[in-house]
Amino acid sequence: MKIGAQIAEGLRPVVDLVYPPRCPLCGDAVADQGGLCSECWRELEAPGEPACSSCNRPLGSADAKGFSECFTCTNHPPIHSGVYAASIYNDASRRLILNYKHGRKIALAPLLARLIAPRLPDHGEAQPLLVPVPLHRWRLWRRGFNQAALLAQELAKLGKGEVIVDALVRGKRTPSLGGLGQKEREAALSGAITARRSRAGQLLGRDVILVDDVLTSGATSNACAEALLKSGARNVRIACFARVVDGRRI
Repeated sequence: MKIGAQIAEGLRPVVDLVYPPRCPLCGDAVADQGGLCSECWRELEAPGEPACSSCNRPLGSADAKGFSECFTCTNHPPIHSGVYAASIYNDASRRLILNYKHGRKIALAPLLARLIAPRLPDHGEAQPLLVPVPLHRWRLWRRGFNQAALLAQELAKLGKGEVIVDALVRGKRTPSLGGLGQKEREAALSGAITARRSRAGQLLGRDVILVDDVLTSGATSNACAEALLKSGARNVRIACFARVVDGRRI
């Protein structure tokens, strides 16, 4: 155990005494800092099987009969190599995301990353690159942090890859994508996200995991994946905490 980790472990009883561990969703007492109570754990919905062989989207048992891909991937094959989500977007995951991103509770990043990590495929000794979805500089300035970058850094601490926080650049300010249709989202993102030229050598021939907090329509992640592949990445997988399915509103 590293010295910093030893110090943190030694101070934990003091921290717990001053700030008793509480569930970030309901406020009930929990055993450890950064954990959920049993009731809130049960509210999180994990992606299940059967799932699409291309995007890992959960398939209903009726939909899965005779099909290995979802309707979307069959008609529009994705440019990414799979989506790995810790949870399905529901009320519980939505509240966690709102607390984390808009409530500025960045201490939730380790918890969310710990939930994402087991979903990621094992790459063996060939560590992938962890690349966060970028924010435009003005949005980053207003928010004060990039929630995807914090998740990527926590995943790196868990041994899931090597993080490059600035591999992608969001050079064009885009409107909020909420409420826009797929074509409108794609139009808004056209040319907005590019790979940083100075990082091209690091991306060349590498497996990349694109990290974000929520996957909605996939327009943003597709724009990121396209930029990474154009810059020479071998493949791009997407890792997120929550994934919207069945048209659920975000």
